[in-house]
Amino acid sequence: MAGQADNRAPYAKIAAHYTELITSGQLQPGTLLPSIKNMSEEWKVSTATAEKALRKLRNEGLVRGIHGIGTEVLDRPASMSSGSQRQDRGRRTGSSWGAGERSDSHQAAVMPAPDEVAQALDIQPGSDVVRRSRVYRDRHGIIAHSTSWIPGRYGKLIPQLAASERLTGGTSLQLIAQATGHPISHRIDTASARLLTPEDARLLELDPDNPPTEPVVVMTAKFVDSEGNIVEYGVDLGGPGRTWRTESEVTP
Repeated sequence: MAGQADNRAPYAKIAAHYTELITSGQLQPGTLLPSIKNMSEEWKVSTATAEKALRKLRNEGLVRGIHGIGTEVLDRPASMSSGSQRQDRGRRTGSSWGAGERSDSHQAAVMPAPDEVAQALDIQPGSDVVRRSRVYRDRHGIIAHSTSWIPGRYGKLIPQLAASERLTGGTSLQLIAQATGHPISHRIDTASARLLTPEDARLLELDPDNPPTEPVVVMTAKFVDSEGNIVEYGVDLGGPGRTWRTESEVTP
């Protein structure tokens, strides 16, 4: 939730600050970051901590070091986030958006479940499901077209799930957990790559008759509550040129 204590290490806080400035466009490509000395003075940390923060930004491909000049901001599209990463981000910050992201084209409808969706949700094909979709963008263009499939019983319980507008009062998962009293207990994520179909191209606002030839990342996520019910199945279709990356601490 927003306002939650930030327990990250100082170098990670510094890196996150500059990541936000870079990915939101507040720091343009070619801009030089403060020197290690100036950064350590500004943040009141050691030069080793400031150097570690810059190394993290370099490792993420956001900046590069130029000998004798300094650390320069690079220009690159942001990577995709998985459903689990968006859920974690929403829990930490109150928003599932990444730095510099926005979402639009929110659509929702109740429809019969396609076979793939029915199998993922463990319901009968043709059963009512709520289909919610939106497009995530940053200054480079579309990051991903995201679709959430929710069993129809939750749409009856929470009418706003079937409304074509951004949800209020929480994410779909939070609203379902509040309404049922069953928290989300775990999730199952997959990542794959595929060539764009004409329908994929249309969703990504590309020419369906001449889609890009390179594969795109497709990520899915199933969310399960404490009673073992699958409450949502998400599918994120990545834009051309987008990648997926994750990071975790390795403890010796």
